[in-house]
Amino acid sequence: MGLEGRKFQQMGSEAGAAISDPHASGTSGPRLPRSDTIKVTMAGSTISPAKMKSLPKACARITFAMPESKHTRIVGRGTFASAGFSFQRIVCSISTRRCPLIILTLSLATLTISCSKTGRSRDGGLGTNVFRTVTINNVEPRRDVAGRIIDAHDGCLQFFEGRFYLYGTAYGTNTDYFQTNHHYCVYSSPDLGQWTYEGELLQAQPSGVYYRPYVVFNPNIRKYVLWYNWYQKNWDGQTGVAVSTSPSGPFTIVNPNIQLSHAHAGDGSLFVDDDGTAYYIYTAIGEGYTIRVERLTPDYLKATGGTSRILAAGGESPVLFRRNNTYYALCGPRCNACPQGSETQVFTSSSPLGPFVTKPDWNINRHTEHDVPKISHQETNGLGILTPEGTYTLHPSRDTQIINATNSPIIPAQQTWVAKIPTPDGPVFIWIADRWGSSPDGAAGHDFQFWAPLEFSPDGSVLPIKNVARWYIMRAQ
Repeated sequence: MGLEGRKFQQMGSEAGAAISDPHASGTSGPRLPRSDTIKVTMAGSTISPAKMKSLPKACARITFAMPESKHTRIVGRGTFASAGFSFQRIVCSISTRRCPLIILTLSLATLTISCSKTGRSRDGGLGTNVFRTVTINNVEPRRDVAGRIIDAHDGCLQFFEGRFYLYGTAYGTNTDYFQTNHHYCVYSSPDLGQWTYEGELLQAQPSGVYYRPYVVFNPNIRKYVLWYNWYQKNWDGQTGVAVSTSPSGPFTIVNPNIQLSHAHAGDGSLFVDDDGTAYYIYTAIGEGYTIRVERLTPDYLKATGGTSRILAAGGESPVLFRRNNTYYALCGPRCNACPQGSETQVFTSSSPLGPFVTKPDWNINRHTEHDVPKISHQETNGLGILTPEGTYTLHPSRDTQIINATNSPIIPAQQTWVAKIPTPDGPVFIWIADRWGSSPDGAAGHDFQFWAPLEFSPDGSVLPIKNVARWYIMRAQ
């Protein structure tokens, strides 16, 4: 294989570190003599220099720690983030005249970015910084700083007070997912790489089966608010809410059974809009596993009764997020801890309460070689769905998407969250999904999670998930 197009080996993925010539057709940005420069793109995302923010002159030196060469001086441009992050956007010009072999050793390099002691970024917040590469690994168990496998599933990843917090259900050594000894836990990290176990979340937890903890901060009451799904008996779903003064808890239960507008809530997750209004998107088990969005009160402790129309029937694991002026709701077909994984259908709207629209091919976790029209679009007048309470007739004269699994996910995982991560060029969204039944030792608490960056087309549609083994985030130290 020649130098052009050389990549890191990725698990069936095109993501990696590619080397290409910046003078090739269509490349924009500053030009240097052809014999002197190449362009380096990390993690499979090609970003032209024209899209990069220029560094201050004092911070214009970028160095690679190369294991086999003295000539590691690299002159070019890069980007800094006020929070210390640069995500999949690393493009620089590398002087190769003095050391042609730098290309051959690039895949072994550890990237650092440094400034002089007097250098500062444009926002004045960085000063002297060294950036380290944090690897997001999808093929090895994530471990905390004590070396233990992280046991946090079907929850969320949030950024509070300068740290990341990973919330989830701890399944421990159970071999199934329906035991009453589950509990919620949280880990924290400064960089998404070094995780510290912070402890259990709930105080005085009633006996039951617990899933899907989601935490947000409420500025009105100055507290962290936890919403969760639990069952005193299967499948009589309830939604509880708890509060804490700390993102790591402990959380005190305020109401173990929030009254939502629709019966027997199952999976659900929280979303806070840019104006501070919070919403809960959830599955109504008692109405054929229908998916709706419901607006919350200003303290995030109750539901207002203001709901969207039905997004889909037969769905689970819904999440809601906003990118620019578009709201995205994602959900999949019912997946009872399914080891084969679950597909992910995308719905969009200009309002968090809809109306939402979708198309049969807006499925980001389905192999394209399979027939796409697996979602039936039909009038729901008189449509009966068998539920635990008998036959329920959906709202007449409304179109509803009936989600049917095709058993052909790209990733054998069920989504649980879309995390919003700040970067210099705006937020990046990370799709997080649980790979049920994937632990080698059979312990449910050791199941893998799959994390991958979401990619969007120019029109805002979400591109299919890529099966990426490892990818990288830059963190300032």
